[in-house]
Amino acid sequence: MAALFSFRKAPQAAPIAPAPVTLPPTTTSVRVGMGQLLVEGGEPARNLERAARMIAEAAGQGCELILLPETLDFAWTHPSALTEAQPIPGPFSDLLCQQAVEHNIYVCAGLTERLNGRNYNAAILINPEGEIIVKYHKINLLAVELPFYAVGQTLNVVDTPLGKIGVNICADNYLDGLPIGHTLARMGAEFIISPSSWTVDYSLTEEDDPYREKWVNPFSILARLYNVVVVGTTSVGYIVGGPYEGKKSVGCSLAVDASGVRAQGTFNEFAGDLVVADLPRPIRSEQGTAIGEMLQRKGYQFDKLL
Repeated sequence: MAALFSFRKAPQAAPIAPAPVTLPPTTTSVRVGMGQLLVEGGEPARNLERAARMIAEAAGQGCELILLPETLDFAWTHPSALTEAQPIPGPFSDLLCQQAVEHNIYVCAGLTERLNGRNYNAAILINPEGEIIVKYHKINLLAVELPFYAVGQTLNVVDTPLGKIGVNICADNYLDGLPIGHTLARMGAEFIISPSSWTVDYSLTEEDDPYREKWVNPFSILARLYNVVVVGTTSVGYIVGGPYEGKKSVGCSLAVDASGVRAQGTFNEFAGDLVVADLPRPIRSEQGTAIGEMLQRKGYQFDKLL
């Protein structure tokens, strides 16, 4: 797959994308690191330093792909991003690209992108050659996000030796955002990977885990309908600044396939660790209208409003 960007080259106008190329399967499973990262509001240097260490740890454990949290540079909805966000390619994405090369690993991470006078809640997928092969802007923005980020307008699935990978972000996987996942699956994604920042009120603990229905349910719907793997990695730590100040990000990163939950991170605000999962690469033979026929066989109803 041709790269969108390379950190070794000066930024240039995006070329016309080549026709998609389907790569033959080269692996039957993918070792994925879910990097539950402590993300401090307004501290991009410290956050990126931790991200670099997490990438190195994942590579050391044999991971082929590491998934890092949403907006790991400034933290989700931190006001500093309004004036300090960087372009992509730019210094923050360059650092991640360099780490991908150094450790020979795919890296997917959430950053804040400054583009054409607006900020976007962005996610990038970097190949082991240090090339950005997917850049995505979050679509299903929460109301509190709208003063901080513009709504994304594109979706993409990329062919890699690990499989066909689609990227979205956090609330794109809410039940009300599942059309985004449906579309990525219809585009052929075998893996849907999602930098996330799952937040709760400061008083909630592991015993009050609210995510069983909020995340396991929508991940499972996509996984079982389409035979895809859905993976979300979230940040940890207390939130400072912005509309959610005083709440906390609590880990609980999640990997789900058609058989159920394959891996899950610890649920608490101090669970800054790497969760490693060996995820079987799904076989998806249906394309185009054959996907609709397959969904009908599974009982999916296209003509129902509710």
